[in-house]
Amino acid sequence: MSVLVVGMSHHSAPVTLLEKLSMDDTVQHSTTSALLERPSLSEAMIISTCNRLEVYAVTNSFHSGVEDVLGVLAETSGVPESELRNYLYVRYADAAAEHMMTVASGLDSMVVGEQQIIGQVRASYQDAAQRGTVGPGLHSLAQSALHTGKRVHTETNIDDAGASMVTLALEQAMAIMGVKDLRGKSALVLGAGAMASLSATHLGKLGVQRLVVANRTRERAERLADHARQAGVATEVVDYADRSAALRRVDIAISATASGGFTITAEDLSGPIMLADLSLPRDIDDEVTRIEGVHLVNIEYLHKQVLDGDTEDSLAHKAAEAIVAEELEAFSSQQRIREVGPAVAQLRRAANEVTESELARLRARVPSLNDEEFAAVTRAVRRVVDKLLHNPTVKIKELAASSGTVSVETALEELFGLGRSSVAVDVTQLPRLNEITTKEK
Repeated sequence: MSVLVVGMSHHSAPVTLLEKLSMDDTVQHSTTSALLERPSLSEAMIISTCNRLEVYAVTNSFHSGVEDVLGVLAETSGVPESELRNYLYVRYADAAAEHMMTVASGLDSMVVGEQQIIGQVRASYQDAAQRGTVGPGLHSLAQSALHTGKRVHTETNIDDAGASMVTLALEQAMAIMGVKDLRGKSALVLGAGAMASLSATHLGKLGVQRLVVANRTRERAERLADHARQAGVATEVVDYADRSAALRRVDIAISATASGGFTITAEDLSGPIMLADLSLPRDIDDEVTRIEGVHLVNIEYLHKQVLDGDTEDSLAHKAAEAIVAEELEAFSSQQRIREVGPAVAQLRRAANEVTESELARLRARVPSLNDEEFAAVTRAVRRVVDKLLHNPTVKIKELAASSGTVSVETALEELFGLGRSSVAVDVTQLPRLNEITTKEK
């Protein structure tokens, strides 16, 4: 039995599709119940946010598990399996554990290091636990993932990475524009998520005179605009369909929708403008730079600037990844030890059964032994069996914890404490290949 993850996020799917799969508490409950009705699945929990939909399940078969999860998602969302397959990613066993730890740490978020996701993972796990859809497998993984996320946020400065991305984008934009701030400038923000919100905040701090906000869901754009107005920035909201007209009256535009399609193309532009693309997949078509006076900064370039080299953000990111790797190794080792536990217990039970059977036969065949003599024999036999089993039961757990593929020869030597002979020969003392061939002839 291993953990399986089947999901999609802003990395793999457009917002429009993520919206179709978005689940409230009621839908999550019915979906997890449907998952557990499938023969290959025994545990299930769902993480559903505006940027991701992930099913975590314990399965007895990788391929059957994937098909069962896919079938339930298609039934729940009404999206055909054929379409879902184009956007879903799958993680299994250790890769699934690493993925949940990475998600809980904020390393897989659109705004790297954001803390909201760890609370969403915790809420999803607690809800599934209350409903009884998680068991030992997902319980231990969720606990480890939450512990990992807490360590990452406590022991590193990864929380600042998302804000740094926006800061760097605007610094690059202002350098290209040849200005030190945005006083007297107007700006357009496409999107209403975390990255768009950070962008609006930074634009306000840089003194932007007027801010325009557009989003596919106007209600969310209105909420973002209200926050900007409260910060003292004159802000208006326009319909997403009217973004082309808005582009013609601003100096800088930032797109952070991860919509899966281009939000800004060359056809939308009529003159010089500074553009910043903070989305993966990209929001802005590279073809816009063919227009004279149009400049573009995209997130691939920004990621390289932030995460490569020895900047504070890159060091924080590397430190966070190191914590995930450390916690994954500890979790995987514990899982392997837990998996061999039943086999060790069965070995001891079998040994005890054989011991008792042989002692009973001895008692029947040698009736002349009195109780004291038979008790001494019994103790001796049991000591022999215990000593023979002690090393194997200890070593098998150590071998499981260390992972890797172990040969039969190595297993026998390790389990039963057998010495291994070794040979050390200088390479110059080894016979040449042609000499060996000549001797064989």
